Amino acid sequence: MKHLFTILVCLPLILSAQSTQKPVLHGRHWMAITGKPLAATAGAAIFQKGGNAVDASCAMLAATCTMWDVLSWGGETQALIYHPKLKKVIGINALGVAPTGATPEFFTSKGMKFPPEYGALAAVTPGTPGGLCTMLAEYGTMSLEEVLRPAMELADGYPIEAQTANSIEREKNRIKEWPYSRSVFLTHPGEKREAPTAGEIFRQAELLATLKKLVETEREALKKGKSRKEAIYAANDRFYKGDIAAEFVRGCQEQGGLITTKDLADWKVRIEEPLHVNYKGIEVYKLSQWTQGPMMLQALNILEQFDLKSMGYNSARYIHTVYQAMNMAFADRDFYYGDPYFPPAEPIRGLLSKEYAKKRAETMNPDKNDPAVLPGDPYPFENGSNPFIRDLEKRIAKENSTASIDQQYLDQVWRGTTSVEAADKDGWVVSITPSGGWVPACIAGRTGIGMSQRMQSFVCDSSLNPYNVVAPGKRPRVTLTPTLALKDGKPFLSFAVQGGDTQDQNLLQFFLNMVEFGMNVQEAAEAPNFNTYQFWLSLGDQDRKPKPGQLLLQSETPAWIRKELIQRGYKLRFEDRTSGPINAIWFDWQHNSFWGGSSNHGEDYGIGW
Repeated sequence: MKHLFTILVCLPLILSAQSTQKPVLHGRHWMAITGKPLAATAGAAIFQKGGNAVDASCAMLAATCTMWDVLSWGGETQALIYHPKLKKVIGINALGVAPTGATPEFFTSKGMKFPPEYGALAAVTPGTPGGLCTMLAEYGTMSLEEVLRPAMELADGYPIEAQTANSIEREKNRIKEWPYSRSVFLTHPGEKREAPTAGEIFRQAELLATLKKLVETEREALKKGKSRKEAIYAANDRFYKGDIAAEFVRGCQEQGGLITTKDLADWKVRIEEPLHVNYKGIEVYKLSQWTQGPMMLQALNILEQFDLKSMGYNSARYIHTVYQAMNMAFADRDFYYGDPYFPPAEPIRGLLSKEYAKKRAETMNPDKNDPAVLPGDPYPFENGSNPFIRDLEKRIAKENSTASIDQQYLDQVWRGTTSVEAADKDGWVVSITPSGGWVPACIAGRTGIGMSQRMQSFVCDSSLNPYNVVAPGKRPRVTLTPTLALKDGKPFLSFAVQGGDTQDQNLLQFFLNMVEFGMNVQEAAEAPNFNTYQFWLSLGDQDRKPKPGQLLLQSETPAWIRKELIQRGYKLRFEDRTSGPINAIWFDWQHNSFWGGSSNHGEDYGIGW
C-alpha cells in the first residue's frame, strides 16, 4: 500500500514505560475509530480517497452494520456532528418509531409487562439507512456508492470474526425460529456447529442485493441530472417507500411483526439542536431526552458542586460521591425522559438547570448510600408544577428489588453495540452510537436486514415513566449516547461507548478522568471505572427494578477502599475490566494534531494519518 498508517492495535503491555495496554493513536490529517478492525479500515479507505469525517463515519457505520453481532442495518443511529463552518454541534435523530398497533393494551393483553426483547414484535421502524443517507447528503462530500462500497464488499464475503461467529452459535436455537435468519446465519445446518467458524468467508447475498438497489437508484438519479444530495435521497426513498420497503414489511408481518408500509413511508430523520451544559469551562453536548444522554449532563451539574480532584481518583469518597450523583440522575432519567415530539413535554429545562442540580447535591448523604433515592421535582426550576406528582408517590412501592444479580440481568445491563468516532483536518468531527438488530436478529424477508429490538425500551405502565409509554409513531427512550465537548469554541473531545445502561456511567468517568485527573485519552479509556445498578433497566422484558447499593468495582481495588465502601452500605461486585469499551478523539490544538483512544476490551480499533 502506497501510504503508511499509524495503526492502533490491541497489544500486550510490553514496555514498562507504556502505561496502557494499547498505545495512544496520533494523527495529523484524520482519524477513524470504531468497534471492528475491518470497519476502521473502511473509514481509512474513505479518508485516503479524499472524503471528510462524515463520509468516513458513514462508511464505518455501514461496515459495522454489515458485520452483525452488535448491530445491523435495521437498527437505529444516534449521532453528533461538529460543523466547522457553522461552528456548532448538530444532532442526528435516526431512531425508529413504534409501528401501527403498538399500544400498552396490545402488549399487556399478551401477558407482557414490557414489549418483548426478541422477534418481529420487538421491532421499531429501521432508522440506520435513513440516518446514514441524511448525514451523507447533508454534511458529506461523496456518493452513496462510494461510502457503501466497503460494506458491499463485506456483504459479498468476509472472514467472520470469532466473536460474531460464536454469538451466532450460542443463539442458534432462537435463530431457528425465524426462517430468513436461519438461512443467513446457520451456514452448516444439521451439523454439530451450525454457525460459521472464525475465519470462514461469511456471505450475505440478500443484503448485498439490497445495498445494490440503493446504489442503482442513486446512479439512475444522477444520470437524470439530479444533484448528489437528491440522488442520495432517491436511494433513501427506495428503502422507505419502494420495493425494499414492501419486502421488509412483508417479511416483518409474516413473522408476527406490526410494521406497515405507511409506518416506513411516514418515518423521517430529525436534525436537531443537541443539549449541553458547561462543566468548568467545557461545553459538553448530548442528544436530547429521547436518549439517556442528558443523564450525564445532570450528573456533571451535580458533581460541579464538589471538589472531586481533592478526593483522589477512585478513592472511597470519590466513588461514593459520583455513585450518588449518578443515582440521582438515573432516577430522573427513569421517570422524566421520553420522545420530545410526543406529549407530555419533558421538563428538560428544569432538569438541566444549575439550581436544580445544587438542590439535588444538597440532599446527598456524604457517609451512606441512599437506597431509596427517587426522582426529584424539576418543574419549579422552569416555573411549572409537576403534573405527575402522584405517579412519583406510586413509585415508592415499585422500587428496590431485592433479587440477586444474575448473568441474565448483567446481559441486560451491558448489552453492547459499537461506536464510531471520526475527525479530519478541516474540522469535521463525528460521534455515533448506532445499535439495534443484534444477534439473535430476526431478518425481515429477503432484504437481508435484521430488525431492531428497541421496542423493549418503552414502558407499558405510565406510573414507571409517563413520558415513555409505548404508542404508534413514538420513539422509545434509548441508552445510546454519543458525546462531543468543546473548549474555547473549538472541539475538545469526541467520545462514545457501548454497553446499555452503563454507557453514560462510563462516559462520565472517562470525561472526569481527563478533566479532573489529567489522564491522556488512552489512559482514560482503559482506567478502571465503577458502575451502579441502582436504576430501572432499559432493556429486558422481566425484572427491570433497581438493585440498591450494588456496586461494580475493578478486581484490583485495594482492600481499604473496599472496607470503607462496605461501611457506607455498598454491596460489592468485581470484574477484571470495568472501563467500558470507550472510543475517543482528543484535539491537541497546541500541535494541531489528534490523539485517539480505543478500548482495550475487545475488537475496538483505530487508524490515524
